[in-house]
Amino acid sequence: MTEVRFMKAVNQALSDAMEADPSVILMGEDIGAAGGSFKVTRDLLDTFGSERVYDTPISEAAIAGMAVGAALTGARPVVEIMFMDFVTLTMDMLVNQAAKARSMFGGQGSVPMVLRTPHGGGLNAGPQHSQCLEAWFAHVPGLKVVCPATPADAYGLLRAAIDDPDPVIFIENKALYAAKGDLPDRPEIPVIGKARLARAGTTATVVSYGAAVQWALDAAETLAPEGIDVEVLDLRSLQPWDEAAVLASLSKTHNLVIAHEAVEAFGIGAEIAARMADIGFDELDGPIVRVGAPFAPSPFGKTLEAAYRPTANDIVAAIRRTLD
Repeated sequence: MTEVRFMKAVNQALSDAMEADPSVILMGEDIGAAGGSFKVTRDLLDTFGSERVYDTPISEAAIAGMAVGAALTGARPVVEIMFMDFVTLTMDMLVNQAAKARSMFGGQGSVPMVLRTPHGGGLNAGPQHSQCLEAWFAHVPGLKVVCPATPADAYGLLRAAIDDPDPVIFIENKALYAAKGDLPDRPEIPVIGKARLARAGTTATVVSYGAAVQWALDAAETLAPEGIDVEVLDLRSLQPWDEAAVLASLSKTHNLVIAHEAVEAFGIGAEIAARMADIGFDELDGPIVRVGAPFAPSPFGKTLEAAYRPTANDIVAAIRRTLD
């Protein structure tokens, strides 16, 4: 084991994938000499050269278009979109082209590309640089969506995404970039679509992903002295998501909370709640409770943003509500 930061794990995954497969190329704004906005691609230009690490024009639509074309002609491009908010400019290429290619070509062609992008708040970057838009992509057939919570999963899920024959949206929470965790010398490459049990428990289940996993673990520690034993399930993969693991946990604890940083309304949590209310209804001892941001743009101000973003205390309150 080696302790690394989340951003280093992503960098190592990119480097190892490029070393293993010459068809893997990187594209994005300032990802070369500058190492990207958050320095995640630092040193990769020096190692692999400008033929495989492309600094692109400031045009997200053009970046996505080049990536789709490259993927259709034999490359495995990994695109960086500087902030998730800017995926708005990539939507035609991702939703109408990359996601539909396998279907439209009768299974004879695919788009093996990865789009990396950071989401979330914590930097007081305001409403145009703090959004969590993963539910958009999870709604589109043909796209896979993953969001790791630990350095080990950041490495493993990115390697799995690059190896996948279809387009994958790889989401990195900005607040996790500096987080530390153990990375095995031979990291596990998880299967996309399989959740991770972050904490076993018997009283209530909290399903979360990304930065919210740590909030859920903190909530569990807060409630433990009261005899409330919280199980925390890290989805890791949002599309496809591990329905069987969520149902199995609910069948054990009989209480369910779903927590994410994204706006609560019409989000990932809404889909999981609806599905569990259907197939898991007989297992429920209380209401399914969601925790998410309010239906409003993320504010600039430090204190306002802190009030806007969900916290471990919100998850504690949600657990108490479902148990009551």
